[in-house]
Amino acid sequence: MKKLMYSGAGLLLIAVAFLAFNMLTSLGLGNARLDLTEQKLYTISEGTERILGELEEPINLYFFYSDKSARDLAVLRNYATRVEEMLKAYERAADGKIKLHIVDPEPFSEDEDKAAAFGLQAVPASQNGDSIYFGLAGTNAVDDKQVIPFFPLDQEEFLEYQISQLVQGLAKPQKPVIGLLSGLQINGGFDMAARQPTAPWMVMEEIRQLFKIDSLKAGVDKIPDEVSVLLLVHPKNLPQASLYAIDQFVLRGGKLLVFVDPYAEADNAAPMLPGDEMDKASDLEPLFKAWGVRMLPNKVLGDGSYALSVGMGQGQRPVRHAAWLALPQRAMDQDDVVTSGLESINVATSGILEPVEGAKTQFTPLLQSSEYAMPLDAARFAMLANPEELMADLNPTGERYAIAARISGPAQTAFPDGIEGQKDGLKSAENINVIAVADTDLLGDRMWVQVQDFFGQRVPQPFADNAGFAINALDNLSGSDALISVRSRGRFSRPFEVVEALQREAEAQFRVKEEDLQKRLAETEQKLAALQQQDPSKPLELTAEQQTALQQFVDEKLRIRKELREVRYQLNANIEDLGRTLKLANILLVPLLLTLGVLALWLWRRRKSA
Repeated sequence: MKKLMYSGAGLLLIAVAFLAFNMLTSLGLGNARLDLTEQKLYTISEGTERILGELEEPINLYFFYSDKSARDLAVLRNYATRVEEMLKAYERAADGKIKLHIVDPEPFSEDEDKAAAFGLQAVPASQNGDSIYFGLAGTNAVDDKQVIPFFPLDQEEFLEYQISQLVQGLAKPQKPVIGLLSGLQINGGFDMAARQPTAPWMVMEEIRQLFKIDSLKAGVDKIPDEVSVLLLVHPKNLPQASLYAIDQFVLRGGKLLVFVDPYAEADNAAPMLPGDEMDKASDLEPLFKAWGVRMLPNKVLGDGSYALSVGMGQGQRPVRHAAWLALPQRAMDQDDVVTSGLESINVATSGILEPVEGAKTQFTPLLQSSEYAMPLDAARFAMLANPEELMADLNPTGERYAIAARISGPAQTAFPDGIEGQKDGLKSAENINVIAVADTDLLGDRMWVQVQDFFGQRVPQPFADNAGFAINALDNLSGSDALISVRSRGRFSRPFEVVEALQREAEAQFRVKEEDLQKRLAETEQKLAALQQQDPSKPLELTAEQQTALQQFVDEKLRIRKELREVRYQLNANIEDLGRTLKLANILLVPLLLTLGVLALWLWRRRKSA
């Protein structure tokens, strides 16, 4: 009886201690969280904390998520849980400046009307007519609003950036001012050859919808304070005063998007002096040097893998142009918000950017060539008649070259002694934010869009993402330094890295074999064409030697095809071997280890009891 009483008192004591622990943790550790994910997916970054710490007015966030309609969509539900946890982290870190409202907009409800009024998109969930809302709306104290119509599942690494951008847009709702300084007629001009005015480039029409444009005059000696991003396009022959103004603008925290070019095909300006060759190049050499980057002088990027097919005129077959490139997704940094999600970007006679040895700034390529690339002399493009010459002369170096890059980090001024009349400028900055692009032609209409006239309105029909790249860069740079630092975070999904490595290795072998086959095929076709250069009225007759050579080619072709099949088989074989090894580990090894562990524990207890 006494033993039962003691055990009952012990249980009561344990229960009291458990309740006391829960009360203390709920009062003192209510906001404590432990994020054990590898990339801290549920922890907001330092940049976001800075944005939230600068909030002056309260913000309301409305997370619309159709929980009931998404009950059978496991992937969406998991992502919605992450979004909700992230928003709660924002609410906790904002110290009362953010109020989060979680709304399940059921069909035909006032909540659904509210979601539609905010402009959120409902996505069909089933054939029954159910729709899912999965977006975010925010309002500030003066009823400005910002929305994320729908959280795309394929951009989860940018979740924090999207939310932070929305919050900052509510905290600072003014339209960003873009200062434009261009050496090309990007805003429209006059075509001397056709003797008629030209329309603004369509990329500028797209930019004007999102930003306020302040066109700066040539020779500007100070960038206005209201300019948040300076857009330089083909900065050719800038005076020292303008270079110094750009230098000081960047050092005092201004953001810069600059398009330079070793051979700007859109530059039709006449030579400075009679008899001079037309100079189509632009650079920011003294500033780039101070920022730890350079564009290879007088070099154009040639790439055999990404070469575009271009027309040669009526009745002629298209040919591949090694300096006109169609950059696919794999040529873009998918971890940077500027280039992630874009599918293709077309460039023409672009340059090559590279970091300067010993630079303190960070050089992050955004657009890169393939491994089948090399520098070409820019001078040869002035008289280039047949682009096939470029492909014939291409000798790839195996290196991937940067066409566009982000430059950030500590930098020194390019004018340590100032300039005449201005000696007291900034000497350095702890962090600069510059995006440099070694091509201006990518902004031209012919590289990315077809423009149709519809009752006096210019209607764009884009076939590449060139404008999206420029707008993403401006959008990113127009945010604060804190927002720029957020950019990309981790993903839920973990790739099969070993399998992908096996695939890449096999694909590389396949590509080499395929190119070898194509090369041999082209050589043989040329030989056969030479054999056929005889009187067409006579039937084609092959000598015994020619027939033997032809049969040898056919045999060689079959042999190489067999090798290609073996490479593909080897790819699958390696992956299947890996799969069998993993199955063996899961099915046999783990149970075996558990069995050995139980046996060891049994033996230890038996020996102890003995």
